[in-house]
Amino acid sequence: MNAPPLFSRRDILKLGSIAALAAPVLGRSAPASEAPSALPAGEKRRSPLGVATFSLTKLPVPGVIAALNTLAITRASLYHSHAPWADGTPEACRAVVQQFKDSGIAVTSTGVIEFSTDEAAARKAFENVKGAGVAKICARPEIAALPLLDRLVKEYDLTIAIHNHGPTDLYPTADDVWKHIGAFDPRIGICIDVGHAWRAGGDPAAEIRQVKDRLYEVHLKDTKGPRGTATRDPAPVVVGRGAIDIHAILTALAEVGYSHETEFEYEVRADDKMPGLAESVGYVRGMLAGMPA
Repeated sequence: MNAPPLFSRRDILKLGSIAALAAPVLGRSAPASEAPSALPAGEKRRSPLGVATFSLTKLPVPGVIAALNTLAITRASLYHSHAPWADGTPEACRAVVQQFKDSGIAVTSTGVIEFSTDEAAARKAFENVKGAGVAKICARPEIAALPLLDRLVKEYDLTIAIHNHGPTDLYPTADDVWKHIGAFDPRIGICIDVGHAWRAGGDPAAEIRQVKDRLYEVHLKDTKGPRGTATRDPAPVVVGRGAIDIHAILTALAEVGYSHETEFEYEVRADDKMPGLAESVGYVRGMLAGMPA
């Protein structure tokens, strides 16, 4: 089941106060200083919710900021269409991060950066991220690039969270990342994408418990599958409307004491993603509000 037995989807959405998230994206957002007071106790006492801005690629930076303020989201992982991590400059990346900071939103990681054994390219990305004041890189490195990243995380003191990408990928599940990183610096860890892990036949809640010591980021989404089939289509749906046991995932995160960001990565193909993203946020907030401390 996707929800605890005592709560229906309607109950969960009520607890999440989804109606409060219906303000227009381009209208006046609540000041950032007011946003934390609107968060339910369940969210305050657990890992902070964020949004991976891959969810909002059609919006420019000001539109993304307005959207996150409307949702009372104060953490973001910035996709490369919003910050030029791989091919920009430290100054350009820092300027974007500052726009979010000025609006009360912390940029906690990058969108997924690809790494090969090209050291110059890797160093450029590290320089940009470090120069922007961001401490974590969400990444998909070639396996052969891991020794290079091992040197760079020590030199730059940055964290790497390797993102799994489902049944057709080099890293289908978080377990597949785990198998490759044990010999390297603990700053190289995992970003579990629960949707891709589930589609690849994994159990996201069990994987969270397994890799907890090096779990640095969570991408939260839902899907209708198919499961265990070699397809690149993530078949995304609003969180709570698919086949993934969201309650089990949130329970596992609480059990292991996970304290990093849990970020919505909303991939439904739509011109206006805000209604579905808002419903997803409200659903998870409602579920957190209904969970024991």
